[in-house]
Amino acid sequence: MQTLTYKYRLKDRRAVRTLRSHASQVNSCWNWCVAQHRDTLDRYRAGAKPRKWLSHFDLAKTFKGYGKEIGLHQQTIQTICEQWVRNRSTRFRASYGPKRAPGWIPFQQQSRQIEGNSIWYLGKRYRFFGSKRRPLPANAKGGYFTEDALGRWWICFHVEVERKPNASDGEIGIDLGLKSFATLNDGRKIEAPQIYRRYETRLAVAQCAHNRQRMRRLHAKIKNCRHDFLHKLSMDLAARHALIAVGNVNASKLAKTRMAKSVLDAGWSTFRTMLKYKSAQYVEVDESFTTQTCAECGSIAGPKGQAGLNKREWTCDGCGANHDRDVNSARNILSRALSAQRLGQESRRAA
Repeated sequence: MQTLTYKYRLKDRRAVRTLRSHASQVNSCWNWCVAQHRDTLDRYRAGAKPRKWLSHFDLAKTFKGYGKEIGLHQQTIQTICEQWVRNRSTRFRASYGPKRAPGWIPFQQQSRQIEGNSIWYLGKRYRFFGSKRRPLPANAKGGYFTEDALGRWWICFHVEVERKPNASDGEIGIDLGLKSFATLNDGRKIEAPQIYRRYETRLAVAQCAHNRQRMRRLHAKIKNCRHDFLHKLSMDLAARHALIAVGNVNASKLAKTRMAKSVLDAGWSTFRTMLKYKSAQYVEVDESFTTQTCAECGSIAGPKGQAGLNKREWTCDGCGANHDRDVNSARNILSRALSAQRLGQESRRAA
């Protein structure tokens, strides 16, 4: 079984005021959890007697009966406590001002009612788009209301579905890059769409004009285009291959270099997350020395250091094989994933 998220946009603009009021109360509950966590941390640093970290049950007890006072369902408050315990965040959620956090209102299955394209929550009806195009299954569980950067509200439902068996038994190794977004071990290269670069000039004009609404819309457009590309590519690869091996390139470190703009535009982490829940078997491999190691004989004979970054093709001194730098890396990534899989199978048999 796997959990999918069904997302629909709300129709009623008049509901924005009510939802923001609820979101403000959600933020107050979240901030109280953060305050308790900070207090425990400060006492520990000051040398006082250590106190235990508050669990989900401890926090839920302190909020007993509080939902009726602030106009939230008690299960919503329990969900807030659960989510905070998973994150252990130390940041407050602002409800007003320029740094206002996007609205977020979680709910459980027992605290809402579904009627066609409408949901009843806390005595108010909220209609949403898309129920005909993508009907909501009857086994939908809890979910949440969420607000995007443009002030639009969406409703998300968690739905458990059976994972479909993959008809294909193919295997693929993927080397992630910037010029070529993904290079496969069979030699195919998928060019990077560079979506941010397309709208960079428009963003600059909006920034010079101090048009924040235009900037938000452009950023939302870039995000939607990027997610569309990543979803289509990941779905195609997951449908064609039973095993997908990807290099563990560290995007957060590269985002601190001069390549930051291109790295963030690529969306490697989002792509790997999509592959992880869409593919039948996903393996993340240490890609150290994969570009320097010959995929034919295993000798480390490839270009090294920053001086060798410009050499996209090289010849192995040991066996004389000619290699494309990225294709060779993808082949090594796949071979490492297969070897790790064989070792795991052998260890289970021995046990």
